[in-house]
Amino acid sequence: MTPRIGYLLPTREQVMEGRPEAAPLLALAERAEALGYASVWVGDSVLARPRHDPLTLLAAVAGRTRRVQLGTAVLLPALRNPVLLAHQVATLDQIAEGRVILGVGIASDVANIRAEFAACGVPWEKRVGRMLEGLRLCRALWGGAPVDWDGRWILQGAVLGPVPHRPGGPPIWLAGAAPATIERVGRHFDGWFPNGHDPAAFAETFGAMQAVAREAGRDPADLTGAVYLTLAIDENTARAEARIDAFMAGYYGQRPDVMRKRQRCYAGGLAGARELIAEYAAAGVGHLVLRFAGAHDRHLELLAGLNA
Repeated sequence: MTPRIGYLLPTREQVMEGRPEAAPLLALAERAEALGYASVWVGDSVLARPRHDPLTLLAAVAGRTRRVQLGTAVLLPALRNPVLLAHQVATLDQIAEGRVILGVGIASDVANIRAEFAACGVPWEKRVGRMLEGLRLCRALWGGAPVDWDGRWILQGAVLGPVPHRPGGPPIWLAGAAPATIERVGRHFDGWFPNGHDPAAFAETFGAMQAVAREAGRDPADLTGAVYLTLAIDENTARAEARIDAFMAGYYGQRPDVMRKRQRCYAGGLAGARELIAEYAAAGVGHLVLRFAGAHDRHLELLAGLNA
């Protein structure tokens, strides 16, 4: 089965280029829906990689679209108070009428992201526990019943309103490649959303997650396998490679060869992109989120046929 194909809005790129206006982003989201893309996604960063707030922007996208799913790629829940986050996501899901997907992660260990956590008052070494507990609290609040909570946050008979449009709240996909991710996804999350695995590595790790889910009494078929992939499509492979390198260096401020070892990229012709997506489909990927290395209108048109 062909994976569902999503599109990442260039929020980071537009801010970097001094073009922070939201209207062009909303137009791209509408264009993606018109071309048949299955989903539209927004990244997250407060200070480390300045960009639009993802939940606010997705609310605007929700008001301009009717069919596409709306996702975060990926949200950093540890930076946010989970009671406020639960309220924001519930409202967003009501606006979107149940189309929200939360991709979440714990963030890469680099200096500017550590500084971002410090600026937000979140201890770096506590980020994993804070994320996991915070998401459990969100899910409890999304149930609509009074919530008592005695942990990092204290709640007594707290009732959230409105709750999300989707009963129980949106699905939550966990990013990451640490060994602990296998247990976490298999036992507690709705999907896995990595950005650095080739098809063979994805199949092996996702299979282990499904085995954990089965042991935990969950239906492994309920887990979604997703992949975040950066592309530069050009029949001149050398030119496509140069575009990927320039994009990665500018986006992250690090050597592109270093970043391309961490993140899965494709540079080359359209036929090769189709072959790679077919390999991911065979590996069990059900959803691919595409980030384009520039030329968004052209890439959107070129890859629209993959949603057929």
